[in-house]
Amino acid sequence: MRELYPEIEPYRSERLQVDAIHELHIEECGNPDGLPVLFLHGGPGAGVSPYHRRFFDPARYRIVLFDQRGAGRSTPAAELRENTTWHLVADIEKIRAHLGIERWVVFGGSWGSTLALAYAQTHPAPVLGLVLRGIFLGRDFELRWFNELDGGARYIFPERWARYLAYIPPQEHDNLTEAYWRRLDSDDPQVRLAAALAWSDWEGGSTTLVHDPDGADTREEPQVAINVSRNEAHYFRNRVFLQPDQLLRGVERIRHIPATIVHGRYDIICPVASAIDLAQAWPEAELRIVLAGHSAADPAIVDALVAATDALADRLA
Repeated sequence: MRELYPEIEPYRSERLQVDAIHELHIEECGNPDGLPVLFLHGGPGAGVSPYHRRFFDPARYRIVLFDQRGAGRSTPAAELRENTTWHLVADIEKIRAHLGIERWVVFGGSWGSTLALAYAQTHPAPVLGLVLRGIFLGRDFELRWFNELDGGARYIFPERWARYLAYIPPQEHDNLTEAYWRRLDSDDPQVRLAAALAWSDWEGGSTTLVHDPDGADTREEPQVAINVSRNEAHYFRNRVFLQPDQLLRGVERIRHIPATIVHGRYDIICPVASAIDLAQAWPEAELRIVLAGHSAADPAIVDALVAATDALADRLA
């Protein structure tokens, strides 16, 4: 089993103003003369973490990471104005131009896989290769699977679901995403925070293969919980700003790009059916379904992702 590369610090961190509202945090790690790779974090709204740098051989890759609009160290925090999938796609191109990178590998997991596909289908020419984990295509069944009563995740994690559901009065159970959104968008900061923590307890604690139904969630820090929950509810209630099946229909534009799709068989947040649907539309891509949940930190996911980035470095160097 491959493990993450050793911890590494950025050799450059900077800010990039992308419009009148948003300023993004960007960092670069590894080899400044190496193969460029862009890491796209999940959420939306989760931001980058130090361990995200470690999926790539630092001797061979120039690793670029950034916090998307309203996420992490980008400012304003949890800001949803001018914050859509297509604003983020445009930001990626601005970052590429700003850094003077002609072509790069794109790596994204969960929501990051959605954004990677949207970016590559819009701008295929700069994309040398794709590594995609925990596929989320933004389709209606995926949006409802994890957050609504007619989804399936509640039957697998019933203890956590009971807490998520109990936060919302029964008369609002027909659309839980909207019910949470009303509270996450409240003018009362205490209402916002309580909703964010309830949302995060459901999602943040449901990512790993080994699951403790009463364990602490992974986003207890208040600002992180607010960033993630507000961004996610905003995107989900707007169907992640995609047309039905858009990312599957757009595969024709990227079938020539080397790609690896990695998905946990027991991923409860993003059902494995989405990875299979993507692979059926894209037979040239390598599909690896492994014994894992959703988390990129699950050992089998780490093994498959590091193998994929090593193989791309071998192929493209």
